[in-house]
Amino acid sequence: MPASYVIMPRMTSNHDLLARSLSAVWHPCTQMKRHETLPLVPIARGEGIWLYDFDGKRYLDTVSSWWVNLFGHCNPRINAALVDQLGKLEHVMLAGFTHEPVVQLSEKLRALAPAGLGHCFYGSDGASATEIALKMSAHYWRNSGQPQKFEFISLQNSYHGETLGALSVTDVALFRDAYGALIKQNATVPSPDWRAAEVGESAEDFALRCADALEAHLQQHHARLAAFIVEPLIQGAAGMAMYHPIYLKRARELCSQYGVHLIADEIAVGMGRTGTMFACEQATLSPNVGGNENNGNIPSPAGGRGVGGEGCGITPDFLLISKGITGGYLPLSIVMTTAAIFQAFYADETARGFLHSHSYTGNPLACRAALATLDIFEQDDVLNTNRDKAAFFNRIAQPLREHPKVRNFRHTGMVWAFEVDTPHADFAQRCFSLGLQHELLLRPMGNTVYFMPPYIISEEEMQMLVARTLHILEMLT
Repeated sequence: MPASYVIMPRMTSNHDLLARSLSAVWHPCTQMKRHETLPLVPIARGEGIWLYDFDGKRYLDTVSSWWVNLFGHCNPRINAALVDQLGKLEHVMLAGFTHEPVVQLSEKLRALAPAGLGHCFYGSDGASATEIALKMSAHYWRNSGQPQKFEFISLQNSYHGETLGALSVTDVALFRDAYGALIKQNATVPSPDWRAAEVGESAEDFALRCADALEAHLQQHHARLAAFIVEPLIQGAAGMAMYHPIYLKRARELCSQYGVHLIADEIAVGMGRTGTMFACEQATLSPNVGGNENNGNIPSPAGGRGVGGEGCGITPDFLLISKGITGGYLPLSIVMTTAAIFQAFYADETARGFLHSHSYTGNPLACRAALATLDIFEQDDVLNTNRDKAAFFNRIAQPLREHPKVRNFRHTGMVWAFEVDTPHADFAQRCFSLGLQHELLLRPMGNTVYFMPPYIISEEEMQMLVARTLHILEMLT
């Protein structure tokens, strides 16, 4: 390559990068003024479960960089797949064209997903997947001669993204209120979050009581309802709210009974995070076989076959996948749906087609990263290995569970969470800052501390995480 084409990397430092970022970058989900007193964290590189700044200080990525990183930073196998793909095809439009990675990924997901989900539509991120599913559901009913079915319902405290359509089914005031005039208002039904159960009421009984409320709503409003959208097993932004899988089973039965689509938003909880490849697999599996712990309120759902597919759990009408699908490398989302829904759009008239797109739909690089991620699941027997890791973590986390200031310690798959009794209104910020001082990237939601680490976390790193979190709690309470 001629010397004139060689671009030398700019040397930088923590201080230099902070100053440049604050002057040029508007950071997401952030009150920028806060960074006058709470500095940004500059990251120079990542390796495995660790992130490093320009001075070499490291941080254990306990939240998988916003829940996306499954197999560590700069994973050599995903890196190699992307390098190989770069030499073949970086992008081609998916309208009127196709390519090998998107076909291979679609076929692989069809084999892994709940039975009957045979068609994949591609987007760029989780909120886009929500938008696609909502539009596809309403358009399906229109094509089927029922245009009055265009309303949606979701769970209380639900989160499905921050674009306008996604916000219409998101029940988090912090995200919704500023844009209320722009958002279509949809109804919510009670969340089966077991923390809201009555004293002495089991998580299963509470889930069934919430399902009764869902049935009452469907019975009254089904004629205008297109779909019910739900985060299976864990409501992430609600503070890692966990619930019994029987709710999903009843939701599937009720949606079928009343002619309403069921949208399973597995953006955060899919890709093995709950102990099975997809959380929906646990809806019909017998209890007390392996995965969840939470003060004895929820029976442990079975582990499943570990690869999804026919015979496992419920089949939603739409399954939303994003975040971990590319191992944390590239933006990608997929909406999987059934042949019956696909056929409603298959016609001579253009207007009956699903006219949704973006320029990078089905990007070959992102699809190749996803294929490499799925290969690691298979080659390393990840789901079974994760069950062993989760059992180890639960044993060593007993001091956290028994801490006098800890409430509602809970666990599903590779997610742990608990609330902290604290007098500090700024607990989350204090915990985050102390975490950085102790080499931990902690990002509490209010007084809820949670761990959602990459699957490659070692026993030594788990022990470090528990010990240092306990130390931080002692400093904060």
